[in-house]
Amino acid sequence: MTSNVNTDMDNELLIRQMVERWAVWRDAGDWERFATVWHPDGVMMATWFQGSFSEFIRVTKEGWAKGVSILHFLGGSAVEIAGDRAIAQTKMTISQRGMVEGAEGPVLCDVLCTGRFYDFVEKYEGRWKLLHRQPIYEKDRIDPVDPAATVTLDAGRLAQFPEGYRHLAYIQTHIGYTVKLDMPMLKGPVVDELYRRGARWLAGGQLER
Repeated sequence: MTSNVNTDMDNELLIRQMVERWAVWRDAGDWERFATVWHPDGVMMATWFQGSFSEFIRVTKEGWAKGVSILHFLGGSAVEIAGDRAIAQTKMTISQRGMVEGAEGPVLCDVLCTGRFYDFVEKYEGRWKLLHRQPIYEKDRIDPVDPAATVTLDAGRLAQFPEGYRHLAYIQTHIGYTVKLDMPMLKGPVVDELYRRGARWLAGGQLER
C-alpha cells in the first residue's frame, strides 16, 4: 500500500512539474524546452487558438514579434491518475496587456482571467506529456495600467462574448484574433461535458477532441 501511495505521489509531482514548466518556458519564450512538455499528438485549445502544439508555438512566436503580451500564473492542482493516463486540473490566471478605447484615446489595459487548466496527460516514452489542454474560463476583469485613465468599452460588443472570458475576448478581438465562443466556463453544459469526456478517457476510452 505504501509503495503504491508513494508511486502515485511521485507521478502527481512529475505531472505538476510538467504543468509548471509549461507556464515558465512558454512565458519566457523558451520555445525549444517548451516543446518538450508536449505529447507528439498534443493539442492546445484557447480562446484565440485551437490546434496542434507545434502550430501553437509558431503563432505564439508570431504574436510575440508583434508585441502581444499574454502571461500565466499557476495556483493549486488536483491530479487523477489511471495507469499511463491522468487528468490534471490546475488553478491559473491569464494576463493579457493591450490597448482599448478610452475617453481621450487608446488606453493601455490589463485583462486578468481566472480559471483552470484541464489537462489530458499521458505517459510517452516513460515521461508524462501534455496530450490535450482545455482551459476553463471562470471570470475576468479589465483594468487600465494607469489607474487615472478612463476606459470606454463598447457595451454592445462586450455583451456578445461569454461571461467567463468576456473582457479577454474583447481585447483579443480588438487586436485581430478570432475568439471561440463556446469554451467551458465555471458552470453549464459545456464544462459538464468536458468533465464527462475526461472521465471516459481516464477509464480507457478514446480522446474526444
